[in-house]
Amino acid sequence: MATALSVLVLAAGGIGHAVVTSLDTGIGRVDAFKDMKNRPTAGHGTNILVVGTDGRDKVTPADKARYRLGGAPCNCTDTIMLAHISEDRKRASLVSLPRDSYAELPEHTDATTGERHDGHPVKLNAAYAEGGANLTVRTVERMTGVKIDHYLEIDFTSFMRTVDAVGGVRICTARPIKDPYTGLDLPAGTHTLDGGKALQYVRSRHVDGASDLGRMERQQRFVAALIDRVAGSGALLNPVRFRQVLDAMAGSVRADRGFGTEQMLALAKAMRGLTAASSEFTSVPVAATGMRVEGIGSTVRWDAPRAQELFAALREDRPLATRPVKAEPRRTVVDVPPRNIRVQVYNGTAVRGLGARVDAALRATGFDTTRTPYNADRRDTARTVVRYDPRWDRSAKSLAAALPGAELRAVAGQGPLMKVTAGTDFKAVRPVRAESPAPARPSGKPEALTGDQVVCP
Repeated sequence: MATALSVLVLAAGGIGHAVVTSLDTGIGRVDAFKDMKNRPTAGHGTNILVVGTDGRDKVTPADKARYRLGGAPCNCTDTIMLAHISEDRKRASLVSLPRDSYAELPEHTDATTGERHDGHPVKLNAAYAEGGANLTVRTVERMTGVKIDHYLEIDFTSFMRTVDAVGGVRICTARPIKDPYTGLDLPAGTHTLDGGKALQYVRSRHVDGASDLGRMERQQRFVAALIDRVAGSGALLNPVRFRQVLDAMAGSVRADRGFGTEQMLALAKAMRGLTAASSEFTSVPVAATGMRVEGIGSTVRWDAPRAQELFAALREDRPLATRPVKAEPRRTVVDVPPRNIRVQVYNGTAVRGLGARVDAALRATGFDTTRTPYNADRRDTARTVVRYDPRWDRSAKSLAAALPGAELRAVAGQGPLMKVTAGTDFKAVRPVRAESPAPARPSGKPEALTGDQVVCP
């Protein structure tokens, strides 16, 4: 989960040996790599398996009720991420692994009963219940072909406390999101989430019909926002707040025995310049969801060829995301992707070429313009107008966000085409993006986004 990764993010903020030692003594230890054989060949860079466990047994009764954490803990992994730190320590890549992924466990000893089991199929998150950290690492290595160097584990309590300790994390949502199961209820807009709200945000699965896959996207946005908060706000330069962060992690974070003070400090120093822009996020490509397996239930099947390409990129230390030559301005978050909005531009002024400028600017930020602007019947328009069919009101609002000050004017029966009449008030198009943009990429390249593409503008 995001807080486990923040062990490194926080350390990269400029702390010294004594502070890392203090953090190290508060971290629990686990034999994640005990007696492991026939492991994948090591690649370049460092690979860390980051898991979030269902630790609701440590949550106070009041917080259980407030954040709807009732029921017994499942003793399973609620979140699974594979973090890759590049060999030059200038890039962090996070790959989300669906917890319902179809997996086949290797032979192992049950962590609870001590019984020896042959390999058998399960959902990926069940590996932890049967064999703890060790079996989880073995299973992920077997599925990905990526050799894991370190293991980090976080529970609900530490997650909430750490978010509170850094002063909350800012999240933007283009539409209201509500989950009756977790109690998440956010209107559209920008929100600074405290620990409890952040836990609801990263756990919600019943928001948009995308279930666990949509939840993974929200988790990735949250990690990007956490990195942005820590790297850009100076939140950890306050020694009191920093001590609160360390206290929040103590007792609730576990790591492999080889990930000690010296290793953490060396990696932290090398990652000192980590920012949202130098982090990238993706999920394992999926071929099918809802695949039922007898005795297991509904599972997620990976797209094997694309998954192999993704994990090969990690092993070979290649970037996952296509980065622009120069940094792009942060974009306002909108509900409907600009590429799905068809726009016809009209010049409502006597300014020659204004229609062409507006058309080109809208196209540059992603809108599907006709590329043939026209002159309007009237050439004395003062205020830019967006005419739209009420049935496409979400698209109209997304377009209006790119045209600050524009008037929205409903026209029944107009159809999906948006009509923009540029007025003398037009100055520039504001860059916008969808909440979960799909990046342009060469055919076959794994989908990935850099953190600055998903954090609040």
